[in-house]
Amino acid sequence: MSDADQIQDHRARCLADLISLRMLARGEAGMPPPRWVVVEVARATSAILAEAEAAGRTTLATAGAGDNRGDETFLRVRLDRLATAANDAIAAARAGNFAELRQHLNRFDALTSAIWTVCDAVYGAHQARRPALRQVSPAP
Repeated sequence: MSDADQIQDHRARCLADLISLRMLARGEAGMPPPRWVVVEVARATSAILAEAEAAGRTTLATAGAGDNRGDETFLRVRLDRLATAANDAIAAARAGNFAELRQHLNRFDALTSAIWTVCDAVYGAHQARRPALRQVSPAP
């Protein structure tokens, strides 16, 4: 499996959890979320964070993070923001504050999308810098 396929695979594994969180964010306002919502928000955000971290490691390994610490820092900052949004969503669910939960889940969703954009950009930049392989024609 190529690195690009691995990154896409991590992204695809997040879809069901993202859909779950989007559905929770569109729940009925004005009512406190049920207790199972806390468990689901914690489970889904943790799964997405794990996949984003793994995709980031693959991206940086492919791009040679040792050569470009800026990529590593840029991605780390994004992952830290994603973790903070996850923690904020879990805290809002525990507090039973649906308005804040919705806000934090929407922010988490946007930050997750940003992670994939960063992975694509870093991986794509590396691929553009990579020298093209010469194709050798068989001798006649």
